[in-house]
Amino acid sequence: MHQALLVSEVLLDIFAQVNQIPSTGKKPLSWTSLASLAVTCKTFYEPAMDLLWAKVDRLQPLLGCVSRLHPLIYHRSRLLWDDTWAEGIEPLTADETHQFLHHSARIRSLCLPSTDRLFPLLSVIPIEPCVFPRLQSLALFSNTRMGLFLPHTLLPGAALKHLSIKAFDKNTADQLSMLSDRVRLCKQLVTLSCPSLDWAAWKHLSNLPTLVEVGIREVCGYGAPPWPLDPHIVDFSPFLNLTALSFTVESAAYVTTILQHSQFPSLKKFWIMIEVMSSTEAEQLFCALSCCKKNLEQLTVVLNEYNDLQHNYLKAITHLLCFTQLRFLQLDCLDSCIYLDNNLLLEATAAWPHIHTLKIEDCGIRPCVTFRGLFTAIHQCPQLESLRVLINTVNIDIDPNAEPTQHTSLRTLDLETPESPIGNAEVLARIILNWLPCVDQVNKVADDWEPWDEVNAYLTSLRKVQRVMGDASNT
Repeated sequence: MHQALLVSEVLLDIFAQVNQIPSTGKKPLSWTSLASLAVTCKTFYEPAMDLLWAKVDRLQPLLGCVSRLHPLIYHRSRLLWDDTWAEGIEPLTADETHQFLHHSARIRSLCLPSTDRLFPLLSVIPIEPCVFPRLQSLALFSNTRMGLFLPHTLLPGAALKHLSIKAFDKNTADQLSMLSDRVRLCKQLVTLSCPSLDWAAWKHLSNLPTLVEVGIREVCGYGAPPWPLDPHIVDFSPFLNLTALSFTVESAAYVTTILQHSQFPSLKKFWIMIEVMSSTEAEQLFCALSCCKKNLEQLTVVLNEYNDLQHNYLKAITHLLCFTQLRFLQLDCLDSCIYLDNNLLLEATAAWPHIHTLKIEDCGIRPCVTFRGLFTAIHQCPQLESLRVLINTVNIDIDPNAEPTQHTSLRTLDLETPESPIGNAEVLARIILNWLPCVDQVNKVADDWEPWDEVNAYLTSLRKVQRVMGDASNT
């Protein structure tokens, strides 16, 4: 053996390069290479095994090391991810637990699917010591298995950096409390995605300087989380380095409470989907969100149902004019109308000079934005590349023969309209061609492209004529 291979740093670097070999067949070439290296000599065994077991997507590979289970898992007629064999199988014995723990200690990234029937096999493993002591990333696609699994992974001093728990079933109060307690044991979290947490867990998260991304997802249809929305909750510490925050919730009250008691000096991206919201809740949510106005660059609000006793428009845009650093804004109101007219659009684009993506989508049937208002507004946003709004295609207030003031950055144009088909298709095509020279088609990738089919046909024809005339002038 060459003397250089006795230097651990050199050996680890070589093995790291082997681990990056691209796959060419069913089994990654890096795996087969590392497996060969592991049986070459004692010096190679530990670093090769550490890399082989660093990332595991299911429990089968670990349990396959147990002699009793190996023939069940790797049966010739069974696919590797088939776990039906585990039904009725006894949990691991003390000797088998020793084999399982020997390899589990190497794992740094673990992903477990929602259909995994293998968790009960670990039921007799004691909580101490930690089953995965070096685990840095955990993705669990089952909230019903949290009680079986989290006690073995999230213990005091856990080095976990990335935690993702996807819930598909109703969470009980005990499950949510257990999850919150376990999250509070994680001192080095960088990213977190999970069901709702209690206020003590949020207080803990606010003190983590490593935390950069948090996503909360409730299972819709099961009501709000069981945490009291007490207005006297002690304010959290500033989330100093949190840059991305997202919520999927039944109502806005939980999110509003968090925003009212938090500071996010580094927040760049906020995403929220709400099942149902009243006009009062909307007012409170947008007011609370204004704490992020200085730095927020990306904002997405998706509202499935909006309740207003007077059936008024959702006046969301006026609350967002203070977000002067916005680069991306998407407002989806699937069951109501977002108020927007020429004057408000002009005011909004003046407030968001850096915007490059603007999508305001609703189910309105009386559009108030005209083409003149649209073109006047977007010229205040020279970086705008993608736009979606509800447009009035009946009252065409632009002269197609007038000298245009072109906007040369806009490339993706999605225009909603209650008309189908659209009248004056040729006129609209000429206007779009002259004023927006970089827009190839309208609603090119949107679901509602059909009303614009005739306009797009004219656009294609006019561009061909334009191209031919350009070629003729150059000869």
